[in-house]
Amino acid sequence: MSFLTNSFEIPWSELKADHLVADIRTALETAKANIQSICDTSDDAISYDTTFAALEDATEQLGSAWGLCMHLDAVSDNPEQREAIKVVLPEVSAFFSSLNLNTELWQVLKKFIESPAAEQLSATKKRFVAETAADFTNNGADLPQEEKDKVAAVLNELSELTKQFSENVLDSTNAWELIVDDESELDGLPESAKAAAKQDALAKGHGTEDQPKWRFSLQFPSMYPVLQHAKSDSLRKQIWEGNCTVGNAGEYNNEAIIWKILAKRQELCDLLGKANFSDHVLERRMARNGETALKFVEDLHAQIHEKFLAESDELEKYRAAKLGQEQQHLEPWEVAYWTEQQRKELYSFDEEELRPYFPVDRVMRGMFDLCETLFGIKIQECPSACIIDGGELSEGTKEVWHPECKFYELHDEETGTHLGSFYADWHPRESKRGGAWMNPMHTGKSLEEGHEPHWGVIIGNMTKPVGDQPALLTHREVETIFHEFGHLLHHLLGDVEVRSLSGANVAWDFVELPSQIMENFCWDRESLDLFARHYETGETIPEELFEKMLSARNYMAASAFMRQLCLGKLDLELHQNLAKYQGRSISEVDQELLKDYKAPLATQGPSMALRFSHLFSGTVAYASGYYSYKWAEVLDADAFTRFQEEGVTNELTGRDFRECILSKGNSEAPDQLFHDFMGRDPDQTALLVRCGLATA
Repeated sequence: MSFLTNSFEIPWSELKADHLVADIRTALETAKANIQSICDTSDDAISYDTTFAALEDATEQLGSAWGLCMHLDAVSDNPEQREAIKVVLPEVSAFFSSLNLNTELWQVLKKFIESPAAEQLSATKKRFVAETAADFTNNGADLPQEEKDKVAAVLNELSELTKQFSENVLDSTNAWELIVDDESELDGLPESAKAAAKQDALAKGHGTEDQPKWRFSLQFPSMYPVLQHAKSDSLRKQIWEGNCTVGNAGEYNNEAIIWKILAKRQELCDLLGKANFSDHVLERRMARNGETALKFVEDLHAQIHEKFLAESDELEKYRAAKLGQEQQHLEPWEVAYWTEQQRKELYSFDEEELRPYFPVDRVMRGMFDLCETLFGIKIQECPSACIIDGGELSEGTKEVWHPECKFYELHDEETGTHLGSFYADWHPRESKRGGAWMNPMHTGKSLEEGHEPHWGVIIGNMTKPVGDQPALLTHREVETIFHEFGHLLHHLLGDVEVRSLSGANVAWDFVELPSQIMENFCWDRESLDLFARHYETGETIPEELFEKMLSARNYMAASAFMRQLCLGKLDLELHQNLAKYQGRSISEVDQELLKDYKAPLATQGPSMALRFSHLFSGTVAYASGYYSYKWAEVLDADAFTRFQEEGVTNELTGRDFRECILSKGNSEAPDQLFHDFMGRDPDQTALLVRCGLATA
């Protein structure tokens, strides 16, 4: 069956690049036939089942097969697979972009909408009909055919441009390395980072055990410890300069692609009668339009700008005092280093002290224990293996795509119902794109009798194990695991009768609430003790170290806050006011737009836009939606106050969150779901208080 597998547990070793094109084309033909069948529905046969329900099922096989392709493209890139995807990408993009523009299909759907039967549907199905109808009208269903053809052409071009952007980021990341053969250059670097760099060098054929060398890449766990801890200014500079090549070097330069993507998105909006891309994509999100989203960013900016400048000034003074020099702007490769030095001095706290308490397997198991208590579920790891060179699985073993990947099942504690399964793959490799994400690979649904389970994946690029020592994570990496697992819970605990409204299929400025609220449990003593235990002794974090960790939590909080606002501002400005900036250097535009959002530095690097996969690695991706992280932080900080008041491991509070938020998906408006859990509308105050930027 290969990519057309209908198995719940995927036979990964059968998903070969030489099957990809034929399988996707078969799925395409099936999907086209299914759509045509809906179009051919006679008036007397029109019903919910023959229209909207049939539409949801029509592309199920294609969506599943293409989802597997895109997943493997992200976690197991190889030349044969990449070329096969390029062959069928235009065909798949053309098909999906044609759905909302299919006149016959839209006419049949409208006949059901206008029928008396539409009024007899359940509230959830009525919402599905309304949401689907809005998808059609917002994306050009009522346009003349000539305009529809233009919309389809633009969407196809966007799919190819954004794929190239993503490949350029991955390839330029992998194209750079730094080999160090003088150990004195590594002074200040944590032993864990040195050991990882040595192991990486040996794996690449550099050095020996007796005459070691150290290899650094642009993977975050490799490069960031250098920027944060290395005393050598020249080493940090080399790493920073290397990082500046991502999406910005030779054949991998993304500048022209960015302007083409932005222009195509604006062209799409012109065809659809929308002022700009932000207004187009935000129409049905909580913000409603680009102006509201931009005002949200700018209002928060105004509240923290003074504190942000004060933090930058204090850091400059600290560096000057330590070096016996006059105060001056820092170089970009100095910022993380002097920030860490000042934090150590102010709080006697070194993040590296926490690593031994965060072995990845223990973090996962403790996180599961917490979620089992809160949400009434059971999570079980299953034996798993990666089939290599035609091997076979032993009985009861689940197949995975890489030896580091693991497989889990999730059941309801009370009923024993299998709610879903998931794969977890946490460590970087060259065939895997950077960052961390959750992918809802298959969305099930609630049935009159029983439950069709979901399955998904959570992916990261965390610190690798070294030798016999387990992978010891930073606290920031622990937060990332909790964040992605929050997304996964939103997916796996969906209990909605319509797939398209289940799980994380919600407005994007609401989708980060379940993920970001989970990060709060990484800072509470009671919940930390469930998973933060020394990998050798099993002891919890000492109270003195815990207090230091809490004290340092809001160190440079305004700077961290401002970075998110900075990225949101860049995103919204480019997508709302393209005509003002088009044709100029993206880095020049970046500096102009963000001069009040960035700390003053002695040297300016290239624009983050050149590698900003959130914005440019998909037809829509997070474009005009990066503000959502801060928007959802307002929601999560406010919602977590209820856990704090009622007990962070309080089962009743957790069950309520599952019932009001996690299970509901998009079956009700997000504003209503938040109100159901909190009994009121959201308040910004909790976020500013949590960050130490306001008082309660």
